[in-house]
Amino acid sequence: MERSEIVTDTSAEAKPTNSAPVSASGTEEESQERVLSAPALCVVAFTIGVVAAVGAVLFRYMIAFVHNLAFNGRISFFYDANHFEAASVWGPFIILAPIIGGLVVVFLVKTFAPEAKGHGVPEVMYAVYHNNGNVRGVVAIVKSIASAISIGSGASVGREGPIIQIGASFGSTIARTLRLPRWQKITMLAAGAGAGIAATFNTPLGGVLFAVELLLPEVSGRTFLPVVVATATATYIGRIALGLDPAFFVPLSAVDPQHAINLAELVGFAVLGLLAGVASWAFIRFLALCEDFFPKLPGNDYTRNIIGMTLIGLLAYGFFVTTGQYHTAGVGYATIQSIVSESNYSYTLFLLVALLIGKLVATSVSLGAGASGGVFSPSLFIGATLGGAVGALGAWLFPGEGFNMAEFAVVGMGALVGGATGASMTAIVMIFEMTRDYNVIVPLVLAVALSVGVRRWFIAADIYTIKLRNRGRPIPSVRHTNMYLVQQARDLMNRNFVVLPAATSVRDAIKLVGEEGQRRHVVVSEDGRIVGYARFGSVLYAPSIRADQTLADIISDDFVVAPENNILNSIITRMNRRARSFAIVVRAGVVVPRPEDVVGIIDSPEIAGAVIRNHYS
Repeated sequence: MERSEIVTDTSAEAKPTNSAPVSASGTEEESQERVLSAPALCVVAFTIGVVAAVGAVLFRYMIAFVHNLAFNGRISFFYDANHFEAASVWGPFIILAPIIGGLVVVFLVKTFAPEAKGHGVPEVMYAVYHNNGNVRGVVAIVKSIASAISIGSGASVGREGPIIQIGASFGSTIARTLRLPRWQKITMLAAGAGAGIAATFNTPLGGVLFAVELLLPEVSGRTFLPVVVATATATYIGRIALGLDPAFFVPLSAVDPQHAINLAELVGFAVLGLLAGVASWAFIRFLALCEDFFPKLPGNDYTRNIIGMTLIGLLAYGFFVTTGQYHTAGVGYATIQSIVSESNYSYTLFLLVALLIGKLVATSVSLGAGASGGVFSPSLFIGATLGGAVGALGAWLFPGEGFNMAEFAVVGMGALVGGATGASMTAIVMIFEMTRDYNVIVPLVLAVALSVGVRRWFIAADIYTIKLRNRGRPIPSVRHTNMYLVQQARDLMNRNFVVLPAATSVRDAIKLVGEEGQRRHVVVSEDGRIVGYARFGSVLYAPSIRADQTLADIISDDFVVAPENNILNSIITRMNRRARSFAIVVRAGVVVPRPEDVVGIIDSPEIAGAVIRNHYS
């Protein structure tokens, strides 16, 4: 059948009732928005870089204060997370530290900023793709306090997720204060997030790539330059306040290579990449499981947090009793440092595997129970223990072939971060900047590529996007795309339609369409099935129609059926693959769509309208 459009006399045509919500660019604020020039935007980005750097430094001091109070019973703002400390003055009662800290975190999050719960980056992505780049200013304050308490009291979370959300909040707040349009608001949000992570880890290139790979839906001169300005500014200030040293000291990085990596080592790094992909998948799945499991437990958020944090306290104290260190508590940088420096501690293969499993479980339980913190640092920990284990095993199986625990640990860190987050280039560059070990670049690239490939083979979503997908707010797997592609069908479909039987004559259909308020879209049904579609035009024209013609004679079957919670990216992809021109939208969860399940239509006008409203605002 040919695609049909019946035109009728619609001189009194009603206004369309497209139900897509009007974004900030479609409200009264639109007339008040102002687009800054590139130099002005860079000045704003410089300001955001300064604020994000100061926030990162203060956040580090807050963690030190809470840690010293919770573990050592003293007030101090000095804490070097890369070195092990003496046993806590509280003895076995240190088990209570994450419980008490967790209760305070739950109160802060529930009372002031629910979006401060969890590991932060998914909330920033949600703001970029589904909330017009808006992150409330209060989030920066609540997130910094809650995450400092979580990390300092012993929850197994990282400090990069919070500072990303804090920096994003700064950037979004400044942009909203200046009433910038959506694309500039998102650019400032990404600039703040990149600046925060750059200042925290002394990784300017990593901060830029993080913003580009994970946050910016558009990469161009107008978005890239402000991000670079913000991250460079934040890195400079961070170095003044925190020093020039890399995040981890790797002695081997100062040793010049004498020859290219031999084949046995290269195979070992490839195996590590494959194993890191599996470990990334396990981390993502178990974290998602815990985030779904704890909210279903009986009681309230406080009792669930007590259960989870009790497990965290027991696990950390268990490692202390058996190894002399609270390995799974906090960010775990001391354990990573000792592995990559091959000093201060004797790591057996069994201990490395136990630490890997322990950290994976501790982080998932911490976040599932309501802690506030990131997953980047735990990913580094898991990767370092996995890499160290592979390196130790290779040295035992192939003595004299150059296997080294420290080098494999460094590569494992990058492979796990890349596999878990999906940000391949960010992982490679950040590991290099954090260790300054250029000798591992080639195996690092190999391992990260294999890790990402294996993880994607197991599961498409990464550790950030799976939370949004489970929430019913997915984002495109290809980040750098037009913003309209992330809208759900229900947000832009046209509800101005009528369902008519196929046996309805065209004349009667025209009459019924007019009686229904000049509805232009007709979904045609037959025997309880959706069989076609016709769009009635809006120009003054009287067609010659035979009396015996019915809708069955003129309808088109050039359509796909899509649930209302599908995003436009998925719908357009299906339309393209099947050479279809429009979509009939049905209620979510319907297995066999029936005419009564139809809730809207997506046709060329809806797609064009989505582009105009969102991509150019």
